[in-house]
Amino acid sequence: MRAVVQRVSRASVVFDGQTVGQIEHGYLVLLGVADDDDQDDVIYLAQKVAGLRIFEDKNGKMNFGLADVGGKMLIVSQFTLLADCRKGRRPSFIAAARPEKAGPLYRSFIAEVRGQGIEVETGLFQVHMDVKSVNDGPVTLLMDSKKTLHGI
Repeated sequence: MRAVVQRVSRASVVFDGQTVGQIEHGYLVLLGVADDDDQDDVIYLAQKVAGLRIFEDKNGKMNFGLADVGGKMLIVSQFTLLADCRKGRRPSFIAAARPEKAGPLYRSFIAEVRGQGIEVETGLFQVHMDVKSVNDGPVTLLMDSKKTLHGI
């Protein structure tokens, strides 16, 4: 499971002209589910993302998390994070989970984050959306449960 976490001053998701999720001050999380992901990946990555401390204290050190600053999280499914671009010019998405597996794990990730007391907004699963964000910093982190959970 891969996540791109961006510290944002605001972010929103629009589908068919309607805003379906939006936040002020928090994290925009783009989440990709791999074919070999399971609930262990969900729990691990949700805890890591929810516990991140990437907001600055009065000394400019990243010591505060979402709960400390009253931030929210906007979680958007993005299978393209599993793209393999090593061969040719067209990405391969063979490592991405099929929708029937990815959907439940995406929803489980959302539930795990909410279970940590974080207020969450979401995009829609398996539809083309417009994602708008204003990065704060910018601060952008790439996280992968396989590289941390399994010690790779």
